[in-house]
Amino acid sequence: MLQFLMTMIAGQKAKMDERGASAVEYGLLVAGIAAVVITAVFLLGDQLDAAFSGTSDELTENGVTPAPE
Repeated sequence: MLQFLMTMIAGQKAKMDERGASAVEYGLLVAGIAAVVITAVFLLGDQLDAAFSGTSDELTENGVTPAPE
């Protein structure tokens, strides 16, 4: 009986260790995605700014007033 309980406790301990590893893996995945997004915004920032500015200018020329800030 004691051997059975020791086996059960060891099994539960192993599951807890895996949860910690999964959390670290998910954290690394989120950090990687954030790095990709930041890099994309940095590289495409000027193009996005030009696109939004052009759209804003066209709307202003056509009589659409911007919302107050």
